[in-house]
Amino acid sequence: MMAGISNVFAYQERMPDMSISTVAARLLASPFASTLQSLVFELLPALLKIGKRTEAFRSGDITPVTACAFEKDVADLLRQVGRVTVSWTYNRLEADKVEEAPALAGLDGELYRRRTRSKRRYGVATLFGTIALYRIGYEPLEPGLPSIFPLEMRLGLTAGRATPALMERVGPWSAQHTQKTVFQLLQQEHDVRWSADTLRKVTATLSAAMAPLRHEAQVTQVLTWLGNAQKSSGPHKPVLSVGRDGVFVPMRGQKEYREACTATLAVLDRRGQRVGTVYLGHMPQPGQTTLSAQLTALVQDVLRRWQGPLPRVQYVTDGGHHPSEYFDQVLRLMVHPRTGAALGWEQVLDFYHACGYLTKMAQALFGAGTRQASSWAHKMRHWLRDKRHGIFRVLHSAAAHRIWWELSQDEEKAYENAYNYLRQRMGIMDYVGYRRHGLTIGSGVTEAACKTLFTQRFKQSGMKWSWEGGQVIVELRVLCLSGIWTAVYDAHLASLPLPEMGTKRQNPAPTLQMAA
Repeated sequence: MMAGISNVFAYQERMPDMSISTVAARLLASPFASTLQSLVFELLPALLKIGKRTEAFRSGDITPVTACAFEKDVADLLRQVGRVTVSWTYNRLEADKVEEAPALAGLDGELYRRRTRSKRRYGVATLFGTIALYRIGYEPLEPGLPSIFPLEMRLGLTAGRATPALMERVGPWSAQHTQKTVFQLLQQEHDVRWSADTLRKVTATLSAAMAPLRHEAQVTQVLTWLGNAQKSSGPHKPVLSVGRDGVFVPMRGQKEYREACTATLAVLDRRGQRVGTVYLGHMPQPGQTTLSAQLTALVQDVLRRWQGPLPRVQYVTDGGHHPSEYFDQVLRLMVHPRTGAALGWEQVLDFYHACGYLTKMAQALFGAGTRQASSWAHKMRHWLRDKRHGIFRVLHSAAAHRIWWELSQDEEKAYENAYNYLRQRMGIMDYVGYRRHGLTIGSGVTEAACKTLFTQRFKQSGMKWSWEGGQVIVELRVLCLSGIWTAVYDAHLASLPLPEMGTKRQNPAPTLQMAA
């Protein structure tokens, strides 16, 4: 072994205060030298290649081209070192002889008996590439249950195919990129080659495991932001701002797009600046009942657990059917979950959405593209945002102009639709009052959620989505956009069940153990 270690270090720079022989001697004297001896010899070929490649680079022409090639080659060789190390370690975690392994395993109140060691089909993907994994299987004493592999469970493999370290990267990649791009990243970064079925399986497994942990992480995040907003300086009370909107997505087997839905919960500080936002999303569903339940639970739990002064609460939407129905049937009737006091929700029609209807009225009255239409719309937007009772002034001006202009049938219809839309929502358009209290007047955060959560990922060329496949990606994107991916992933790993191992004389307790 001394000769092997000396060869490995022959290509390294001499340490200033320690000779190679001293290093080798200390390694041999270490308590783990005999244990790792076989690993050292397995690593020797790759380490020698690194040394040879280093010497070749140093003795050749040093140019940007050769420097780039050198780093890439070393990275590939270091990946080999990592792959050998991980494979060697994982395959030696269980007993060398099957009969020396615990005879029984307990999991979730069930007992399993030891069987044989077998190789995981297709291998296991790691940060360093795919490795072969040999593990001992345990079959249930009661028929009808699947066999378990304690080693796979203790390693935290996702769908038996990937390690937690790799899935920590695959999850966000699947949320952000197309399937083709994920394949490229896996191959370039980790030398892993998966089929489409494998990628979908591991992604769906991860999404299903992390989705139930989203709510608690979002509540914790919003409470942190509320604490920061409470400590901020400014003339206003902190604000808890809820938004909701819909976006149409292409569905498999459907000729027309179907409406998916998004929701946001944002915190504004005392200066009216947004501290942070958490997101919710759901694929098309009749009545959007799941999103409504998720949003309601999120708002209620934040208010229940918030111990400071009650912030202002507002609801900003474009006035569509589902958002308006949600406010009328849920938020308007909601009381404080601890005190039972009325919350005093402020419903706000998105200012920029309202401006769209001002433009439609201007075009109907003065003609599309005319200077008069542009001038009048600009003036009305100023009145609506900055004048007290601005909506009354706008509608009065529109009605006065309508008297003097003869409109075509199409212009009349466009004018009436825009006028009636604004008139019916006059009570939620007090933009001067909203701004005076530090409330937001635009649903830009929610509109952006439609774009970032759905449009950017779901509406690329040629895409069609199944409900199940789409929801898998939505769940992962919600975690990434809300800034809680790390917290939820850590909670997911900590929640994975671990089996208890025992013998026939000492049966494992039939309880579910959790990872530390």
